Order: sequence, then structure tokens, then C-alpha cells
Amino acid sequence: MKIHFCGFDEAHPDALSALRGLLPSLARPFVPGGSVGIKLHWGEIGNESYLEPVYAREIAGWLTGGGYRPFVFDTSVLYSGGRRTAQDALETAARHGYTEAFLGCPVMIADGMDGRDVVDIPAGYTHFETVQVADVVRKADGFVIFSHFKGHLAAGFGGAIKNLSMGFASRAQKQRMHADVKPALKEKKCIQCGICVEVCPSGAARMEAGAYPTFDLDACIGCAQCIAQCPELALKILWGEDHEVFQEKLVETAAAVWRAIAGRTVLINALIRISAECDCLPGKAEIIAADIGFTGGADPVALDADSVSRVGAEVIARAHATLNWQVQFAHARKIGFGG
Repeated sequence: MKIHFCGFDEAHPDALSALRGLLPSLARPFVPGGSVGIKLHWGEIGNESYLEPVYAREIAGWLTGGGYRPFVFDTSVLYSGGRRTAQDALETAARHGYTEAFLGCPVMIADGMDGRDVVDIPAGYTHFETVQVADVVRKADGFVIFSHFKGHLAAGFGGAIKNLSMGFASRAQKQRMHADVKPALKEKKCIQCGICVEVCPSGAARMEAGAYPTFDLDACIGCAQCIAQCPELALKILWGEDHEVFQEKLVETAAAVWRAIAGRTVLINALIRISAECDCLPGKAEIIAADIGFTGGADPVALDADSVSRVGAEVIARAHATLNWQVQFAHARKIGFGG
């Protein structure tokens, strides 16, 4: 499967011009005049590494120029912050510049304002017989999967595969994927700041005055927000089975989504602002690689593999040394997903 790439040169001296250089090389496998959803991540409140909306506007203009009807979308999330409810998510999108006025197309939450606009689709894999995703998979005529390629604390890296899985998944499906991610406290590092308690959406994290926090693992929904936001790195992941299961579930959800939308979808990975962690986390993320450009194609697994190659496997390995991030590719091959 051919991968298209546009990096920086005299004709494309910056990221926006590189994206403009990539788009003409990509096929638009959409029905004439059809609706095309641009799936992306507009960043959590306080996050500084998310992709600016100018890139989404460029893609929307490319679609409009071809006679299609674009819209930008994401889904609601499990954890506390600025995207837990649909209304919060839309307000965060607007705060980050993702508005209809700027983009030239609507902005929506694909699983609905109440989180119930979802559908079960067949999977038939090791962990999931079916997966529950936003009903946009049936309602839109086509898709552009626009992914910010970067690191991830539980998967090693996040790109097109993660954008298809977590990005389309219902809140229930997100919880099913996260079920094995639980917090374990390292008391020597804990400063009893209480942030883990503040960000826990399920009340599983608790702390009495003068005591270390405790975690009710039965109440824990596995969103990993406490782990990600601990300022002292005093929490580690206590894997329920092993650390590879989360990646396998991620891949299986993506594979089911891809089976539902392949043939009417194009994918773009942005290899810019390549941070150690995902855009779900507030603050200024550590940048682990220089800006490279944009890649595009019609195979999410091949596109992510190409992105890893361009960024450098050693960069991903160094950012998350305890994770076997290659499980994403190994499990994709095992279930016959992508190239």
C-alpha cells in the first residue's frame, strides 16, 4: 500500500505548506457531494501540543473544493477535564479555535450530546465479538482520519490506529479497552498533593488528611488520568493481565472500525509537535523529535509503521522504555488488519 509524504523543503518551508503539498497526492474515495467526517483530536484544556485548527481548515477546504460536505468531529471521553461531556468538549474545541466560523464546516460530537448515538458493529476477535462506536460510521459518506502522531503512556505511540479505536469508540467501549489499566502508588514519591483525587471521575481515588491516597480498584474505570497527571510520577500502571492486552484491545477496536469504513476513507498522520504523551494531558508536553511533515494513505497500519520509521523506532522506545509498543503491529498482523 503506497504511502505519500511531504516534508520540508524550499517549496514547503513550514508545516502548513507541507500539508498543502501532501493533499493533492491523496485519492478522495468519496461519493460526489457526500458528507465527509474529519476525525481529529482538538486537545484537552491546558494542553499545548495539540494540532492547531489551521490544518483542519486546510483539509476541510480541500474537501469543499472537491464538491464534498466536510464536518469535524470527535467523541466524548471517560476522564475528567474539558471533554468528558459533549458540551464541555465543544466548548474546549471552540477555545482551541475549532469553530465552524474558522474551519468553514460544522464541528460535532459523534456519539451525541448524551453519549447515546452509538452502534454495535461486528469484530469477532480475541477480546471483542462486537465493539460499540459512534453511529457516525453509518451516517457519514466518507472520512478523513487526521491523526497527530506522538507517544502514549499505555500504547507507546498513538497514530491512525489509536484515532480509529479510541477516537470512534463509545464511552462504554473506551472503558472496555481501559479495563486493565489501574493505578499503583509509589509512596516514596508521593507528596500527598491530592491531584489524583481531584481528577478521578469515578471517586475511586480517595485521601484522608495527612494520609496517602488510596484507590478502590473495583470502582476504578481505568482511564489512567491519575497516572498521567501525577506531578511526581508517583503512580504506575498496575496491569490487570499484562501490558499488551490494552494494545490488543486498541487494535481490535480499530480493525472493526476500519472494516466498517475502509474504501471510503483516507488517512493523514501529522508528524509535527511529536510529544512523549497524547494531547489528552494538560501542560507543555516533552517534544521527543523534530517536525518531519505529513504522511497519507489508505492503510492505517502501514501508515503508522511508516510514521514510526520516519520518527525513529529508538525515539518511541526511549520515550516509553517499559512498553512493548510493537504489539500494535504484531496483533494487527495476527488478526489480519491492514498491511
